[in-house]
Amino acid sequence: MTQAGQTPLPLVVLISGSGSNLQAIIDACASGQINAEIKAVISNKADAFGLKRAQRANIPTHVLDHNLFANRQAFDRALKKLIDGYEPELIVLAGFMRILTNEFVNHYLGRMLNIHPSLLPNFQGLNTHRRAIESDVKEHGVSVHFVTPELDGGPVVNRAIIEINNSDTAESLRRRVQEEEHKIYPEAIGWFADARLQLNDNQAMLDGAAIAQLEKSVNET
Repeated sequence: MTQAGQTPLPLVVLISGSGSNLQAIIDACASGQINAEIKAVISNKADAFGLKRAQRANIPTHVLDHNLFANRQAFDRALKKLIDGYEPELIVLAGFMRILTNEFVNHYLGRMLNIHPSLLPNFQGLNTHRRAIESDVKEHGVSVHFVTPELDGGPVVNRAIIEINNSDTAESLRRRVQEEEHKIYPEAIGWFADARLQLNDNQAMLDGAAIAQLEKSVNET
């Protein structure tokens, strides 16, 4: 919980879709679970439902359509300019379906978090739930990590593990994983807001100690 007198951490959230994790963050800010204030929500898709979630919470929203830019570099430069206008201390990727350029990532290195629906480093990329079922692994889950130039490869900050049942489908697994996402993402943001979490020499640190990384890996077929 936040302490009286502390200035809320200014953050900007990037989305592309429904914004369920955004809603969890909005709720956590409103309840005082995390000492942060969402300054803006930015989407690369005009029909993203997350924009409506932000508007209901009186948070400024912007649409920056990547299709209107000549290349990835031009889009990222425009996105960076838009973000920096809000002077955030943390950038939160919440279902933002864009591969970011190294220039963009390095500009916010140590100040940008992402959530990925797998136990990283397993199942980087897309279709994680289907791939987990097809691989016959017994455990699946979700990871919060610092964003680095390596796609889904930044140091893991927090994760939740669930067991895969014989009856699970990709959709049922997605729903169960998403429930955990809504718990661990606000928690990680809260750590950052309280100055407990930082990136130091490509290592996630919590309360001054290195966060143990996921040791096991899965052989994907």
